[in-house]
Amino acid sequence: MICKLFTPKRDSFFELVTTMQKLSWWMQCLVLRTLPGSLLRREGYRIIQVSGSGVDDREEAMPLRPNSLPLPAGGTFKSCWSGNFCSAGTLAMTVIIVLLMHSCLDSWPASSHKKNWQQIFVESIDNNSISNHLKQITKEPHVAGTSENFKTADYVESNFKTYGLNAHHKDYNVLLTYPLHRSVVLTQPNHEPIKLLLNEEAVAGDPYSNNSNIIPTFHAYAPSGNASAEVIYANYGALEDFQKLAQLGVKVEGAIVIAKYGMIYRGDIVENAAQAGAVAVVIYSDPLDYGNNGTEGYYPDSQWLPPSGVQRGSVFRGIGDPLTPGWASETDAERLSVDDPSAQMPRIPSLPISAEDALPILRSLEGPVAPSEWQGALNLSEYKLGRGPGRLDISYVANQTVTSIRNVFATIKGSKEPDRLVLLGNHRDAWTFGAVDPNSGTAALLELARVIGKLMEEGWRPHRSIVLCSWDAEEYALIGSTEWVEQNIDILGASAVAYLNVDFGVAGPGFNAAASPQLDELLIEITKQVTDPDDVKQSLYTSWVASSNKTTPTIDRLGGGGSDYAAFLQHAGVPSMDISFGADYSVYHSTFDNYNWMAKFGDPLFRRHVSGLSSSEAPKSITVAPLFSAIKDLHLSTYQLTDELNILEQEGLEKLSELSSDLLYSRRELNDRLLRAERAFLDSDGIPGASWYKHLVYGPVPNDNYGSLSFPAIWGTIHEATGNGNSALNATKWAAVQHEVYRSARVTRRASLVLRGKLT
Repeated sequence: MICKLFTPKRDSFFELVTTMQKLSWWMQCLVLRTLPGSLLRREGYRIIQVSGSGVDDREEAMPLRPNSLPLPAGGTFKSCWSGNFCSAGTLAMTVIIVLLMHSCLDSWPASSHKKNWQQIFVESIDNNSISNHLKQITKEPHVAGTSENFKTADYVESNFKTYGLNAHHKDYNVLLTYPLHRSVVLTQPNHEPIKLLLNEEAVAGDPYSNNSNIIPTFHAYAPSGNASAEVIYANYGALEDFQKLAQLGVKVEGAIVIAKYGMIYRGDIVENAAQAGAVAVVIYSDPLDYGNNGTEGYYPDSQWLPPSGVQRGSVFRGIGDPLTPGWASETDAERLSVDDPSAQMPRIPSLPISAEDALPILRSLEGPVAPSEWQGALNLSEYKLGRGPGRLDISYVANQTVTSIRNVFATIKGSKEPDRLVLLGNHRDAWTFGAVDPNSGTAALLELARVIGKLMEEGWRPHRSIVLCSWDAEEYALIGSTEWVEQNIDILGASAVAYLNVDFGVAGPGFNAAASPQLDELLIEITKQVTDPDDVKQSLYTSWVASSNKTTPTIDRLGGGGSDYAAFLQHAGVPSMDISFGADYSVYHSTFDNYNWMAKFGDPLFRRHVSGLSSSEAPKSITVAPLFSAIKDLHLSTYQLTDELNILEQEGLEKLSELSSDLLYSRRELNDRLLRAERAFLDSDGIPGASWYKHLVYGPVPNDNYGSLSFPAIWGTIHEATGNGNSALNATKWAAVQHEVYRSARVTRRASLVLRGKLT
C-alpha cells in the first residue's frame, strides 16, 4: 500500500477539516515511520493478511464528540468477574498494542529468515498479565497526592525497569484539595430536619465497598463555606437551563441549586449557577441517566449505580495547577494566591450527593412543575422547580494544600530518528479504586511495556523514540500531563510526532475514538486489523462502522479538556488521539468503580455540530471570505504535498534499505513540515476568555469544558454578540467576531506555508 493523500468532498463549510483529513494518509506514514505494507488482523490464533486501502468516498468526520449512548442491555454487557479480564479488555489491549506496534516498530523485514516482529508483538499479549496488573493497582483507593498513589507510581516504575526499559519519574508540587468537613441538612415547614447521609453504602459481595480508605464524597477545588437558602431545581445546570428558569419566573439569586449530573462538565454547572446568583450547588446522579430508569436493578445485581452512589470529581474549570497557569509547578516556581482571580478557582461551595439524598430535597419543592424534558426517574409523581419551601443548610471545609505528585516515564530510544518522539500516555490516579477510569488503561500501558521489553531482548529497536507516560493528578485538572507539557513545550514542539492517549481503556463493548484529522486513517487501519470480540468473523472496523449508522466510522474531535491529550493538542499543537471501549458507565468516579465492576468511562456530553458560520442576526458587514480563502489556499498546499510525495515514491521511498542520503533528507524534511502543520494552528493569544487554549481550529465549548467546537474563538464571540440586546454594544461584539474570523484565517494560512516549506 502506498501512502496517497485522500481527496475529500469540497462542498462543506468544514473544508479545513477535510483538508486536514487529506493529510491523514501522509500523517499515517509519518507516525508509522515508513510506507506501510500489508496489514495484519488477528483471527483466533491465526494471523491473516488484510490488504490496506484508502477511503474513496468518506464522509467528513464529525467535529464534535457525540452524546454518549446508554450501556447495552444486560444480555450483551460483558462484566469482568472471577479475576478475569473480559473479552473487551483483551480486545482493547490488542488494539493498543497494534496501535503502538505501527507507531513504533521498524520496517518489517522482507526476508523469510528475519523475525516477523509484527506477529511476535501481537502474539505476546498475555491476558493474565493484564489482569494481574489491574488487580495490583486497584487494591486500594489512590487519590493524587496520597501515599497510596505514590505506591502505584513505584509499581509502574518498577515494572518498567523489570521489563528492561529506561525508566524515571518527575515530581511536581501542585495545589490539591481534600474534604475535611461536610454537612447538608434539609429543613421544611412542619417537618423534622433531615441530615443527608453524604456516604456511599457498602454492597453485598463487594469487599472493596467496605474499604475504610475511600475518600469521602466531595468536589475538588470547591471553596470552603456555609450557605443556607431555599432550593431550586435546575435540570442539568446548563446555561440554557438557567435561561429557562428565568423565563419561567423562578428566581435563582440567593438560592441553592440542585442539578443532575449528565450533559455538561460539573465545574460548568457550578459556574453557571454562580453566574445566575446561586450561593451553593448540590449535584446528584439521577436514575434516569445512571440507573436505566430503575428497570434493571442496581449494582451488584446489574451494572447500574446504586441509589447511594455518588460521583466525585473536580469543579475547577482550568487546566493544570491553578497556582501556576502557563508554567510548570517546580519546587521554586512562582505561585499565585488562591484568591488571585487569575487562579480561576470556583466561587461558591458545591457537593456531590446521591440519588438517595436528592429524593427528599426534590420532594420538598413546590412551585411550577418542571418541563417534561426535565423530569427524572426518582420516586416522585413530578419534579417541581421550587423555589422552596425546602431549604438546605450546607457547611463545607476543604483542605487546600500544595503537595507532590509523580509522573513516571519509560523511554525506548529510536534507532534511526531518536530525536523524534511518539508518546503514549495514561493517567494513574483515581478518585477511588479506578478499575475503569483510569487503570484499565494503566494495565494496558504496563502490558505494552512488557511486550516491548520482550522484543528488545530479541534485538528489535523502534525507528523513532517511544515515550510511555504515566500521569498523576489527572482527575483534579489534568495536572501531571499539563505541568510536564508546559515544562517541555519547546522540545515537544521540535520533536513530538504524535500523542496517543488511553484514559479509561476498557468499560465494555463498543469502540470509541477521537483524534486530530491527520490521524484518522491510522485509526481506520488499526481497527481493520483487530477482530471484533462479539463476532470473530468480522474486524473491529466493520462493527465500528455499523455502530456509527453510516458508511464510515465516527471519529470525534478533541476540542475539550476531557483527558491528558488536552495539553499536547491544545497547548503544544501535537497531533493527538484518544481511544476507549464501551459506552456510558454509571458508576463513574464512585466507590463502585472497582475490580468487581468493569464498565466504561464517559460522562454524557453535548454534541453541537457546527455546520457553518451563519446567523440571521449577523450584520451584513461581517464576512467569512478571509477564512474561505485561507482554506482554499490550504487545499492547494496539500495538492503540492501530494506531488512531492509522488516524486519520492517514484524514486523508491517505499524501500528504506535502498534510500540515498538525499532521499532520506527529503523524507525527513517532508515529515517535519507535516509535524509542524498542527503547531501552525496555534495562536499565542489563545481563545478569548480561555487563553491557555491556543488551538484556533478545535477548542472547548463555552460553559461546557467537556464539549468540543470547531473554530472556538469565532463561535465564542458569536455567542457573546447574540446574547445582548444593546445594539451599540453588539456592534462592538460583532467587530470582535470579525477579528476572530481574521485570526482563524491567519493560522490557516500559516499551516499552508508550513506545508509548502518555502519562504514567501
